[in-house]
Amino acid sequence: MIIVSAPSGSGKSTIVQWLMKEHPELRLYFSISCTSRPPRGTEQNGVEYFFLSPEEFRERIARNEFLEYEEVYEDRFYGTLKEQVERQREAGQNVVFDVDVKGGCNIKQYYGEEALSLFIQPPSIEELRHRLEGRATDTPEAIEARLAKASYELTFAPHFDRIIVNDDLETAKAEALKVIGAFLHS
Repeated sequence: MIIVSAPSGSGKSTIVQWLMKEHPELRLYFSISCTSRPPRGTEQNGVEYFFLSPEEFRERIARNEFLEYEEVYEDRFYGTLKEQVERQREAGQNVVFDVDVKGGCNIKQYYGEEALSLFIQPPSIEELRHRLEGRATDTPEAIEARLAKASYELTFAPHFDRIIVNDDLETAKAEALKVIGAFLHS
């Protein structure tokens, strides 16, 4: 299992998508998470997410069925089911978790040495600001909120097996490939 966490704008999703597309030999597959939000657009249950009602989500929390979960807003949950990860592992998939830092730490704690945890770190908060502003997808207030959250998330980096500083995307991709390849073949 491969856990990848990072502050928003660090390049985590870009690196993970590149690995999955360009390196099929790694047999990387996303874990399929649950959410209590309704499907958007063409999203299908069991493909992008498993869609649960807030009540179903709470019942599964009470039964300790999640590896990790978070209530992002009132009645808006996201989480990873233990049984789904086990199904994917039994199918021979190397499961990739693209999760927040707390979720990443929880999954690592649960699986221990069976999981590799990577933290993708921006070179600086200033560079992160530049990247978020360059996306032009957020308001200035949203960018400030993301930067405040990123400062907090950076304090979790020492809890991960490896920190990859993404100051050059091609170098960060190559490092992620090397680290993951070594882990999967050990």
